[in-house]
Parts: sequence; C-alpha cells; structure tokens
Amino acid sequence: MSTVPDARAGSNTPTPAPGSFRPASAPIACAHCGLDVPAGLIEADAERQFCCTGCRTAYAILHEHGLGQYYAFGEKRDAPVRPTGKKYEEFDHEAFQSLYVKPLRGGLCATELYLEGVHCTSCVWLVERVPLLLSGVVRAELDIRRARAHVEWDPSVVNLSAIAQQLDMLGYAPHPFRGVAAEEMRRKEDRAMLTRIGISGALAGNIMLLALAQYSGWFSGMEAEYERYFRVISLLLTIPSLFGPGWLFFQGALASVRTRRLHIDLPIAIALLAGFTRGAVNTISGSGPIYFDAVGTLVFLLLSGRFLQNRGQRAAADAAELLGSLAPNAARVLDTGGERSIPAEALLPGMVMSVRAGETFAADGDVAEGRSAVDCSLLTGEPRPEAVELGTRVYAGTVNLTGPLLVKVTQAGEMSRLGALVRRMEESARRRAPVVQLANSIAGWFVAVVLVVAAVTYVYGLRTDPARALDNAIALLVVTCPCALGLATPLAITMGIGRAARAGILIKGGDAIEALNLPGLILLDKTGTVTEGRVRLVRWEGADAVKPLVAALERESSHPIAIAVQQAWPVIELLETQDVSQTNGGGMEGTVAGHRVVVGAPVFVARRIGADEHAPEVRIEAFAEEGLTPVWVAVDGAVVARAGFGDPLRADARESVERLRALGWRVALLSGDHPAVVRGVAARLGIDLADAAGGASPEEKLRRVEEARTHGTVLMVGDGVNDAAAIAAATVGVGVHGGAEASMSAADVYLSRPGLGPLVELVQGAHRTMLVIRNNIIFSIAYNILGATLAVLGILDPLIAAVLMPMSSLSVVLASWRGRSFDAPVAPAAAVGTSSGVPRVEPSR
Repeated sequence: MSTVPDARAGSNTPTPAPGSFRPASAPIACAHCGLDVPAGLIEADAERQFCCTGCRTAYAILHEHGLGQYYAFGEKRDAPVRPTGKKYEEFDHEAFQSLYVKPLRGGLCATELYLEGVHCTSCVWLVERVPLLLSGVVRAELDIRRARAHVEWDPSVVNLSAIAQQLDMLGYAPHPFRGVAAEEMRRKEDRAMLTRIGISGALAGNIMLLALAQYSGWFSGMEAEYERYFRVISLLLTIPSLFGPGWLFFQGALASVRTRRLHIDLPIAIALLAGFTRGAVNTISGSGPIYFDAVGTLVFLLLSGRFLQNRGQRAAADAAELLGSLAPNAARVLDTGGERSIPAEALLPGMVMSVRAGETFAADGDVAEGRSAVDCSLLTGEPRPEAVELGTRVYAGTVNLTGPLLVKVTQAGEMSRLGALVRRMEESARRRAPVVQLANSIAGWFVAVVLVVAAVTYVYGLRTDPARALDNAIALLVVTCPCALGLATPLAITMGIGRAARAGILIKGGDAIEALNLPGLILLDKTGTVTEGRVRLVRWEGADAVKPLVAALERESSHPIAIAVQQAWPVIELLETQDVSQTNGGGMEGTVAGHRVVVGAPVFVARRIGADEHAPEVRIEAFAEEGLTPVWVAVDGAVVARAGFGDPLRADARESVERLRALGWRVALLSGDHPAVVRGVAARLGIDLADAAGGASPEEKLRRVEEARTHGTVLMVGDGVNDAAAIAAATVGVGVHGGAEASMSAADVYLSRPGLGPLVELVQGAHRTMLVIRNNIIFSIAYNILGATLAVLGILDPLIAAVLMPMSSLSVVLASWRGRSFDAPVAPAAAVGTSSGVPRVEPSR
C-alpha cells in the first residue's frame, strides 16, 4: 500500500469580491441534540430546526410515541444522530441467531448488543423505552458502563432486525455481543459466591448473638438448661455454615493434600474443623468452651475476602471479545443472485464483498475492483489513509473512506489479521505468570510451621498435662489461623484500588499494583498518549480571504484533514462548488466561486498547476522540521497559501516523563507513526533517540514488549486498538483517557483523566500500597508468633484465642483503611505554549 500524505486542506484564491462571504449569524440550536444547525439546513418558516435528518427522524419518533420528556434531562446526547441506514438483515439469519440469540420460556428470545453513541443517563432512559416504540419488544435494559443492552422480544411479533433498525434510527448503532455464554457463566459464579457470603453472614450474626448471651452469663450466672439450650442452638447454626458455604475451604484443603502442595486453605480447614469438633464435644458433654462464634465469623470473613480478591481478574476474555467486535458482524457479498447481506461468520475465501465508502471491511482480501483510501489506524495506529487499488491487500477492521470497492476474500474470521491479533492477545494473557503476592509467597512455610508446632504442642502436652493438651493445640491453630495473613494483601489492594478509582485511576487487579512496585521500562505510544490524538490546523501562511475557498472545497470530503479545516474555520460561510474531485494520495480540486482551486500535497498541487516540483515554493523543509504535514493551496494556477497540520503534545507530557525517570523508570516511545515524526516527539520530551521507535505494526509492538519482558518489568501505555495486544502482553498494560475501548479493556489499568500526570500518580500510589501490604504482613506474622508462643506455653486458652483471632483481622482491616495509598487528583498543569500563545504541537500520529 502506498501512503496517502496528510495533505489536502486549505485552498486559496485572490481576495474575493466584497460581499462574497460574510460572518455567520447567531447560531440556531438543533431541537434534538442542541448542536448548531448548518446554515444550509435552516428552514426559514419552520418552528423547529435540525442539524441533520437523523436528528429530525429521532425527534419525530420520540414525539410520536409520547416520549418528549427525554428533552427534560439536564444531561443528554450532545452529538447529532447519524443512523447508518443498514437493514440489519443478518440479525435474522439462522447462523447469527444460533450464535447470539438465547431462547427463553414462552417463545421469547434474548440477546446482548453493544450500542454505539451511549453517553449518559438520558441514553439509558431512551434505550429502555424501546418496548414502547415497537410492539413485540418485552424488555430492554442498558448497562451504560459497558454500553451493552439486554433485549428480550417475541419473534412471532417482531424481528430482531427491526429492533436493530429502531435503535439505529435513535442514534445507537447495534453490534452483537460475542461473549454471551461466558458472561452467563460468570454471573452464575458470582451469584453462587454472593449466596455463600449471604448465608454465612446471616448464620454468623445469629451465632454471635447467642455467644453474647453466653458471655453475659459469666458475670451474672446462667441456669444450666438455658446454657445448654444456647450451646445446642449454636451447634445447629454452625453445622450449615461450616459444611455449606465453608465447604469451599475443605475443597481447597483436600486439593492441597492430593497435589502434595501446602496451601493456605489447609490450616484454615484444620482450624475450622478442630474448633467445630472441640465445640461439639464440649456441647455434648456440657462443659468446656465452644468456638462456634469464631468458626462462623471466620467462614464469613474469609469468603468475603476471597470474593474481593477474585473480582476484576477477567480482563483477557473481555479484551479479546471487544477487539473482535470492532470488525462488522455482516458483509454484502456478490453472487449469481446479485448482492445479499450475510453474517461475517459465514464469509469464506473466494467470496467477493461489496464495501461502500465509510464502511468497515469484514474480512481480509484483495481489491478486485475500484480505487479508494483506507483508514488502517485500527491496526497500524497511523492516521494517514492508505491508497488502495486493484490487487492491494485490505484487512478486516479497517475502514474504506472514499470510494466503493469489490474485495475478494482471502482470510475471514479467526484467520484474518484482526483475528490473529485477538488470538495473540489471549495467548499473552494466558502466558502472563500470575503475580505471587507477598502473603502467598510465605504461605507454604507458614502452613508447614503451624501444623508442625501444633502437633508438637499436642504430643508434648499429652506427657506434661493431658487435660490441656488438646486445648493448647486448638488454641494454637485458632490464634494462628492465617485469616489476618490471608486478608492482609487483598484488603490493602482493595482499599488502594478504591482510592485510585476516586482519583480517576481504574485498576483491574492487585497484580498490577505489585508489578508497578518494581521499576523497569515504560513504553509510551505516541498518538493519543503523549499527544492529544487529533489532527489540527497548526500553521497557516496565506490571506484570510483564501479561507472560504478552502473551506468550501474541503466540505466535500471526509478526510481527517478536511475535518480539521472545518473545525478550524467553523463560522465561514461556504461558497458554491462545482466539478469537485478527490485524488487518493494527492488532494482535491474544483471550482469555487468561479476560481479553480487545488488543495493537497505540495507535489500534487505543483503537478496540477504545471509548476516545477522542486521549485522553492514547493519545498517543505520548514514544515518537516516542525513535524507538520504540509498542504499547499493554489488558486487560478498560482500557489497562494500554505498550511501545516499536526497533533498537539499533551501539556504535562515532558514533566511527567521527567518525574517517571526520577522514580527509577526508563521511558521509551513505541509508535506506528513515521520514525522521523517519533524522533521529533522524543526530542521534545527529552527521551533518548535510541529509545524512540517508529513505524511499529501491532505485531512489532507485541514482539518488542515480549522481548523487553525477559529483562524485567514492562509498562505499556497506549490508547489505540493497535496497542491492545502489546498492552495485554506487558507486565502492566495501561489504557489512557480517550482511548479505544479494546485497548481499555485489554489494559490492567485505565486512566480516566487526560494527560500523563495520572500515570505518575499510578506508579507512586502502587508503591505506597505495597508499603501498606508489607506492614500488614509484618503485623500478621508478629501477631502469629506472639499468639503461638502464648498458646504453646499454655497461657492462652482456646476461648481467649477465639476472641483474639478476629481482633487480628480487624487490625488488618483498620490498617488497610487508614493506609495512605492514592491521593486525590492534582490540578492539571498549565498548558504548554509558544511565545505567541499558539499551543505547541507535534506531528499527527
């Protein structure tokens, strides 16, 4: 593929005659989305104005069905409705239904859909009113955080394609969720664990009330029949707690015995069983202490801690699912019967796809007919479109920009380049060795020592004081029960993760916190990470009178530079255009207000006006030195203006890089952009040019990350889908604010605030959290040593041990709660600018 230059933006002409353009009048707001209505769409006598036909349609649908209260929301959609116009026929296909639709009782069906354009609570309100818009839709629920809708309907009344079209017309283009079975299994696992916690908590509460009554009897006395009654009821309540929810620990202990590897569940199970057995014997005999309150409380606390520890450790499957969903779920194929739509899963090599401008390729293939430009940023991270023609290879997930194409399929589904990238992500996540937390690193030795000491205590007691031998051994097992040690790490991490979330840093698991405590290599993607990730007009050399001509011409294109022009000059009245044409890899030309205007790459413009390609006015060295994409403008055969487009550097980027270095990290750039552009950004950030790698494909990024991991900790920071596999393979992957959903899902950490400042806070907060963990573990070990010593000496009886055991856990909870880990977000740094006040920028992606 040849690279299309970032060129094509301003056009110029001699100063237009007075009155040929005028400033726009006061803007008129769209009745649906509230954005400004373009001058060409304003209807003079209309009561309500709309910025596009999509908003007009959505407005009519809502009022037709009595849903006008949507507009009373203070927070609502602030983007125009852009329906795709698709028929969604593939949603009714048998292959699609078998993959994504679940039958329900009563002849109903259910499915999960990803929705584009979900923004706020008004979106939730609107999507969940779909049953009022379509007969046959029984239920619609929207998870705003995941932009995922659960829909139930009666297929005998309405087709799924009709539901999809209705959502599309409201501005929420639907895509199938490709993980229904896995999601259902997760829900069952979570429900089962929460049920265990609920049952054990209820039983523990009642057992503690009974224990309180018995403890009260110590001081004022209690009649024997009542004491026996409380003991028996406590026993009856402890049995279902221990052998119901608590059976999970016995399963772990049995597995530990079978595999001959000591596990922390083993002493827990022994302590629970010993305490229960001794309590049951004492209940039957009517004398001696019972430990049912300690047993019941321990089961509840340990189940709660395990549930918290396991939450958020399922990112790999979500990442792969979301990345896979970026490819379209349907494709139009040509056969003897004409053009028809089929599910993407039904595509086979040799089929011919029809792909229109603006659509995404559903499979890899070779162009069989047509010429166009393709946005490959999904795979390469490079914003510059690439020109394609007959025989050029195109890939699933990339976007056809300018012209219709016929593509002969070569690889589809899992065999496509995008599918291979998904597989690499999954493999990287599976290969990632689980981080052994500090508590578990000593668990084997701890368990062995506790068991040996308890056995020695019992044997020695049989010789010296047989009446207290068993009590001393039980007291030892209870007081040294690794509850505090087991909770030390997950509780501190849970508290740290919660505080980080309040600071706009979303951490998915404790392994990321532990890994960040060991400084290593930080690999930063360029576009969207250290830069703002958007093309912007940075430099303009030409008369203001030329701008209306350029804006009018660029209105006819959807190229990123054309969009940047429209954003730079939003209030210029657009002039009439004629004979407009666009050349892939070059630029645009046409007649504007009677003037022949050419806008594009310098060489393209020179050829169109018959100038020397090497003439001084065509040279671009000054722009290249600034890392800007040059765009020349010619009017009536003469170059009259020059424009430079770039991607602004984030205001806090350089300061953040310096702070990360001070914390012991080596910082490098790894980008898919042109190597020269990457080196320019590295120089501005103060990064050694040897650590600035450009032109890296997703596969190359993944290879570099895997290679760097062999030398230590690797932190990969990115925002694009092309970074997702490398993010998943890194020791810790970080997705940044404004990034693609796939990279955010693949990441271990997501920074919800813009800039690199939150990255510095992440590293510092992880270090402080590990200090809290170490302090908890030291306290737990010291407590266990002291308690074990008192139990062995016979100073500590089982009852006092049962009281001290939860006290140690409570101490760990309080220490984790009071520990200083992540601070509140700091104020953003001042914007970086030049002396002229114009923001300093870097080249685009």
